[in-house]
Amino acid sequence: MSLARRELLKGALGLGLGLSCRDHILAADDPTAARPKEGDRFVFAFGEKEGQVVKPGDLALGGPQQQVYPMDPREKVVRNGTTLNLVLLLRFDPAKLTDETRPLAADGVVAYSAICTHQGCPVSMWKAEAGTLFCACHGTQFDPLDRARVVDGPAPRRLPMLPLKLVDGVVTVASGFTGRVGGERP
Repeated sequence: MSLARRELLKGALGLGLGLSCRDHILAADDPTAARPKEGDRFVFAFGEKEGQVVKPGDLALGGPQQQVYPMDPREKVVRNGTTLNLVLLLRFDPAKLTDETRPLAADGVVAYSAICTHQGCPVSMWKAEAGTLFCACHGTQFDPLDRARVVDGPAPRRLPMLPLKLVDGVVTVASGFTGRVGGERP
């Protein structure tokens, strides 16, 4: 391998490592960009209820989803400094959730990343007749009853799930995302 090619590869590797650390660096400097943490609550991201804490009764049984952001309940910091923290909350009859999904839900409420695993577009639509989350960019559909399994479209993997628990009747983060958030890297 030539010296020039080796130096180019080293530079590319360094750039890749630097970009992958970017979210961690941003989170250290900006608490609004920090990833969801155990104990965080959720607040509505948009609309009339923007900023209000979400309770299970705020979510329609059987969909559609609500777009929310995690919030540190002590500091009242909403983690909306990156779109990677945008979360979809949905509520279902717990008996309809798959055995793999139910333990990560809180009384039928499930949470998924709102960022498509294909190219990072927002998963912001609901196909009521199919009961699926829908990414309008390239048509991927995800089954929220089955850990956001891809049922159609080009996305290569499920939406990462955010495990939940109920604390004093409020939907709360139980632990971090089950997988990497965001689209495929080029």
